[in-house]
Amino acid sequence: MKVLLSIKQEYLLNAFMIFFIVHSTQIGVGIQGYQRIIYSDSHQDAWISVILSGLYASLIVYIIIKTLELYETSDIYGIQHDVFGKLIGKLLNVLYIFYSLISFFVVLRNYMEVVQAWIFPEVPLWFLTTSLLMLVIYGIHSGVRGIAGIAFFSVTLSLWLLILIIYPLQHAKWTYLLPVLEADLIPLLKGVYHMTFTVIGFEILYTVYPYMKDKNKVQKYAQLAILFTTCIYTILMMVAIVYFSGAQLERTVWATLSLFKVVRLPFIERFEYVAITFWMLIILPNLILYMWAACRGMERVFTFSAKKSVWLFSSIIFIITQFVISRTQINMMNGYFAKFAFVVVFCYPLILFLAAWLKKKFTKKKEQSV
Repeated sequence: MKVLLSIKQEYLLNAFMIFFIVHSTQIGVGIQGYQRIIYSDSHQDAWISVILSGLYASLIVYIIIKTLELYETSDIYGIQHDVFGKLIGKLLNVLYIFYSLISFFVVLRNYMEVVQAWIFPEVPLWFLTTSLLMLVIYGIHSGVRGIAGIAFFSVTLSLWLLILIIYPLQHAKWTYLLPVLEADLIPLLKGVYHMTFTVIGFEILYTVYPYMKDKNKVQKYAQLAILFTTCIYTILMMVAIVYFSGAQLERTVWATLSLFKVVRLPFIERFEYVAITFWMLIILPNLILYMWAACRGMERVFTFSAKKSVWLFSSIIFIITQFVISRTQINMMNGYFAKFAFVVVFCYPLILFLAAWLKKKFTKKKEQSV
């Protein structure tokens, strides 16, 4: 496998597109109900846990990009192959492909659960699965520039939803935020850990980076995306705290969606139906980018066409989806995935950076001695 990639000029993206790619992968199904989980750890200081998780995510993004900069035009598959060798590198690459597919499946299944619970309880699961998978397959076939375009429109066309937080703020009780800093360090860190499922997505940098034109600007736009995402999560956390009482918030599974129930417009009675339907545009980049990362891995590691891989993976996911039905199964799946994602996204990049840096350092010394 070639470590360095040679990307044609027509496939390259402007660096500012990283902002939309990173932000669109971070805003997904986790935002629909993360407040209850974080509040159960750090209570009214839950918004501090959200900020701390954003800071840690920013650090990991910095490490990821520094790792990629060591190779300039390689992705995670090439880096792992170069650093760990053919056998271990291949094993780690297969594991990352598996992680991308699991991420895809978790986002897909959680969104379909919301649709069935809130809007269409009678619609068959196979129909929802097929509809979303066909959109993903179409997105993959549009190429990397088309995928970046979907991420761009997903972000820009959904910004208006933020304005609607004005409605629940009309009933806010700001005293629910007091006292500040009552939670100890351990509960705050537990909240940071439980934000894993919500804030992941920026690891897509590992596969997108080689397609960037001005690679020296990627760090800036990626950090801006993390900042923007953290601000949104912090605001929504605070709005949920001041709108719901503590007991209510701990019982509300989808707090963000429940906030939309407050919205009253003359021409729409149940606005949450609009929000959930519109949410498909928000999660679509999540699905497409994770599937693209997995298909890209198949192409890099096994020289198996990405366009064939997407059909293979879609068929497998369609079958598996039919067996994960109950809320208990979905909760169990989310719990196991969050632990797996924490290792892959928040721990492993530190190890990979150190290993890649040492590899480059010793290789350079060896070349100089010769």
